[in-house]
Amino acid sequence: MKSRNKIAAETNLPAAAAGTETKPDFLLELLDWLKYILIAVLIGLLLVVFVIQRNSVIGNSMVPNLHDNDQLLVEKLSKLFHGIDYGDIITISTRNLPEHDEGPNIVKRVVGLPGDTIEIRADGVWRNDEKLDESDYLTEGTTTRIRNLAYAKVTLGADEYYVLGDNRDVSLDSRSFGPVPIKSIIGTVLLRFYPFAQFGAP
Repeated sequence: MKSRNKIAAETNLPAAAAGTETKPDFLLELLDWLKYILIAVLIGLLLVVFVIQRNSVIGNSMVPNLHDNDQLLVEKLSKLFHGIDYGDIITISTRNLPEHDEGPNIVKRVVGLPGDTIEIRADGVWRNDEKLDESDYLTEGTTTRIRNLAYAKVTLGADEYYVLGDNRDVSLDSRSFGPVPIKSIIGTVLLRFYPFAQFGAP
């Protein structure tokens, strides 16, 4: 009996030992999963803060190309590498803009880059003494009126941009508050993702 019990005890030893090893293995696996989840969350936060973000269109200053409550994805890297170009639609922080109450971010189109001379004339917008062809984004018959004589003709500084809304009659833009400094630019609009029927680059 003693030898039989001894054999039984010895046979049970590996099973007991295996049971004690499952707990640390489970904890290690859980910690491993938590590590990857934390990394994913950090990457997501970095993307939102430094690379891309969602913006809503508020108001009608970009009609007919963007409408109130359109949902946009905006990338933030272009401004860091001087990648903003003519015709780009950008989002702008209203904080510190002259003659503009601080409020929601605004969305406008770039018509002037650093070093350009922009002039609003009776027959349209002129850049470096050449009239702009804005037929790709303006409704036929649109008139661009002077809002503030101080900004009717402006030579842009090294970090300044001249922006206008596509709906010129209602848009509050560089005609009112002047050139936009690069520090006030949030990013460039990549695409509209809502409404779904109008998904794509505006």
